[in-house]
Amino acid sequence: MIFQELNLIPHLTVAENIFLGAEPLTRLGLMDSTAMNRRAAELLQQLDLEVPPATPVESLRVGEQQVVEIARAISGEARVLIMDEPTSALSEHEVRVLHGLILDLKRRGVALAYITHRLEELDRIADDAMVMRDGRVAGEAPFKDLTRERIVRWMVGRDASEGYARTPVPLEDEALRVTGISLRHPERPDDWLLRDISWTVHRGEVLGIFGLMGAGRTELLETLFGLHPESAGGEIRIAGRAARITSPAAAIAHGLALAPEDRKREGLVLEMSVGENTSLASLRQVTRFGCVRDRAERRHIQRFLERFRVKTPSLDQCIRHLSGGNQQKVILGKWLATQPKVLLLDEPTRGIDVNAKREICALLDELTAAGLAIVLVSSELPEILAMADRIVVLCEGRQTAQFSRAEATSERVMQAALPRAKEAA
Repeated sequence: MIFQELNLIPHLTVAENIFLGAEPLTRLGLMDSTAMNRRAAELLQQLDLEVPPATPVESLRVGEQQVVEIARAISGEARVLIMDEPTSALSEHEVRVLHGLILDLKRRGVALAYITHRLEELDRIADDAMVMRDGRVAGEAPFKDLTRERIVRWMVGRDASEGYARTPVPLEDEALRVTGISLRHPERPDDWLLRDISWTVHRGEVLGIFGLMGAGRTELLETLFGLHPESAGGEIRIAGRAARITSPAAAIAHGLALAPEDRKREGLVLEMSVGENTSLASLRQVTRFGCVRDRAERRHIQRFLERFRVKTPSLDQCIRHLSGGNQQKVILGKWLATQPKVLLLDEPTRGIDVNAKREICALLDELTAAGLAIVLVSSELPEILAMADRIVVLCEGRQTAQFSRAEATSERVMQAALPRAKEAA
């Protein structure tokens, strides 16, 4: 199997990574470096990668490392080869070479499972296609019998409402405007994680951000929240005024709040209590001479926990023992205590049950009715369609479409989220 995430050992050479665990040996049982480098060179030539086999993997760029992963997979004469997004870091030339190799492997009788969301890649290599959604098979057929539209319908596949009911409210003043937001790739100097993204969100509005894995949704919210000041560019205006955000502290001071995707690792301190987690972002309001005033802290946070109906025995309860839904409510309460102008939500309903989802969506309705602006990132298309007043679609770090609630359909949003060949674009 070739995994989407690189699984190489950086300080070993290309050849050592390719034959790790299956090194050729001499008669004395020692590793035969000469034979290993020779066989590695043959594999690299087959993949059109001009890199000496003795090169340390850590010195290669990401696309070259991906080719090394592929070389390792085919070195063992596998009869079944599973490729998970193998072209995610490859150049167009490298993709063409890989597809040529796949055709050659097919002729040699190798069976391949090729996982991708780049539908145009399948035109050349696919015999059959299967679409999976929510852990189940949504549809399968010979690839020649399928159209892009039919595949998209299988990918969408369910009613957009799912019980959510967003109550539209009249839009108020502009809360946040972003113009030309870009973010350089940390490992590829000539590449971008985000490129030239621009939109606005108003008070009382939910702006949905949708995209497939790798589209740059989380990176966009992190950039707005000041987590990547060194490599980010673009302009941010809050309530009509230019804002220079170079850190999360600066973002909070300007009225931004971010509920992160991974609530346990990035949103909470699991060994602290419910009360301590709730007051964590607004401690200045309950401290005097650097000391937290317990009574003031409890008065400060109690109303937010009550507003979000957090189910907990007491404020002293360790937050680790709360359900996922209640943990998410504590995070929302923590940020509402900072009195933000704009609330950035990254997958706010991930990993919680259906009832908790409905509760949180109802709470977001209340917040927008009170004039808060919300930017909602979600990988669940039905949730985006039901909750958002407008939808911005990202694909591979670029903004590909923007829809009003009336314009947005499952098919149109998914079509905009899928990568297309540059010729088609």
